[in-house]
Amino acid sequence: MKIGFDNAKYLKMQSEHIMERIGQFDNKLYLEFGGKLFDDYHASRVLPGFSADSKLQMLMQLAPQAEIVMVVSAQDIEKNKIRGDLGITYDNDVIRLVDAFRSKGLYVGSVVLTKWSGQHSALLFEKRLEKLGLRVYHHYLIPGYPTNVPLIVSDAGYGKNDYIETTRPLVVVTAPGPGSGKMSTCLSQLYHEQKRGIRAGYAKFETFPIWNLPLKHPVNLAYEAATADLNDINMIDPFHLEAYGQTAVNYNRDVEIFPVLNAIFTKIFGKSPYQSPTDMGVNMAGNCIVDDEACRAASRQEIIRRYYQARMGVADGTRTEEEAFKIELLMRQEQLTTVDRSTVLPALERAGKTGAPAVALELPDGRIITGKTGGLLGPSAAVLLNALKELSGLPHERHIIAPSAIEPIQTLKTAYLGSRNPRLHTDEVLIALSATAAQNEDAALALSNLPRLRGCQVHSSVMLSSVDKRIFQKLECDVTCEPRYQS
Repeated sequence: MKIGFDNAKYLKMQSEHIMERIGQFDNKLYLEFGGKLFDDYHASRVLPGFSADSKLQMLMQLAPQAEIVMVVSAQDIEKNKIRGDLGITYDNDVIRLVDAFRSKGLYVGSVVLTKWSGQHSALLFEKRLEKLGLRVYHHYLIPGYPTNVPLIVSDAGYGKNDYIETTRPLVVVTAPGPGSGKMSTCLSQLYHEQKRGIRAGYAKFETFPIWNLPLKHPVNLAYEAATADLNDINMIDPFHLEAYGQTAVNYNRDVEIFPVLNAIFTKIFGKSPYQSPTDMGVNMAGNCIVDDEACRAASRQEIIRRYYQARMGVADGTRTEEEAFKIELLMRQEQLTTVDRSTVLPALERAGKTGAPAVALELPDGRIITGKTGGLLGPSAAVLLNALKELSGLPHERHIIAPSAIEPIQTLKTAYLGSRNPRLHTDEVLIALSATAAQNEDAALALSNLPRLRGCQVHSSVMLSSVDKRIFQKLECDVTCEPRYQS
């Protein structure tokens, strides 16, 4: 895929812009981080060249001035809410993020438990955090939030929340997922800082939608597809247009809440520092696109991938028909069909010829490799081996895994673990390949080419098992499936 985004320029421009924003206030800025900090794979897919950890790299440049406040809803802890892309609960993700930040030399000052009412699971989680040396604060539900401004901006509203002790000029407020209360935490701190005589500022850092790209640009449409479950809709920021005569793109939730935010800012400061929701943002990503057509093409592919994800969700009951229909409308808007995804037709054609599930994979140079269901291997395992042979320059007919490495795994599965399926999954075939590599140069060569699968496109004629999906995810392949189960 062509590079369409200048990541080095982005890091420099973004960090400089945030420092400028800090200087507009009393050397204290609460920066709400939307999206993912460590693993923003959506951004790296639609902006080829964007590093998945760009936000983290940018923060590391600001490390001496920054501290991180983690926010998580006590209600989400109580409900054992799962982060869908990683399959772990929000409380465990907070621990994971804290460890990851600290390993990069970033200072994590505290964790805020929002929507606090003394929930049992949240209390246990608080004890875990304290054992890790983290300070824990409580923020409460405010009746009438966010519209009852007189109550919100009072001692009975924000004033009831714990004041978070911070020591650095840039306070990054982040969370394991949406709905955790990041914005409310920032605004609560502005209220407390103002009472202490400090005119702190607030800004929002979200990559999408990109405010200075056209409303219907594929990059912004891909964001709509990614947030179809949230009913986010990109729209022209009417406040920005009225204040500056300049067209800027935002999304409906920020536009709808801005009058309330403006009233809260006015109540806290006496005058709002912002004229529009776009004013609040600090995102510079739109200024770092160096090949617009490459980003358009990548974003169109992301829309198709999101459509398949929604359809699979409908099939397994985790998504709604409305989500899938919304993404289908976006596809029509861009005149896209599923066969515009390069691996779809090859997978379906191979499945049609063999009468069994099949998988297709596109290599970095555009070659399409397929894998069928066989006696020893499932189609995902087969396509993985075939792709590694191709990347290694090995003939297709050459066996790179010894039968002696496969048979014990099959025996273990069927004779001892009660499986009816003797075929190897992707994780099992990689173990067998690793075992063979110790005595076989071809297997060792194939294994060394695993990193070259990063970014490859994969499509299956049936919904994959959780094991195969997880392995492709770890290899950083982009996977889609037809929304039907293997019978």
